[in-house]
Amino acid sequence: MAIVNNASALAVTGGAAMASYSAGKHGVVGLTRSAALDTAAAGIRINALVTGGVDTPLLRGNMGMPPEEAVRVAGALHPIGRIAQPEEIGAFVAFLLSDKARFITGAALAIDGGMTAA
Repeated sequence: MAIVNNASALAVTGGAAMASYSAGKHGVVGLTRSAALDTAAAGIRINALVTGGVDTPLLRGNMGMPPEEAVRVAGALHPIGRIAQPEEIGAFVAFLLSDKARFITGAALAIDGGMTAA
């Protein structure tokens, strides 16, 4: 059995004017690691995603600008120069839930276009 929690790049960094969000996402990583230790002997794997921007209706509509501009601005925050497509995140989650990832637990795994590399 496997569980994948959704954190954020702000779960391992900070962000101006994002203290509450960052603190909550840090909590997701801490919960993930503690729960992974509590459940490892039972064969339950628990990991957290450390995601950057993802092309979703929320991102496109929640930045106070036209949707395409929001995608461009968010993409510029990533060293790779773009935000993720939902399918890219889904493929990573599918891997983590599969038996191919059976030795991965308690990890906060970045799929963030390089945001946390700096």
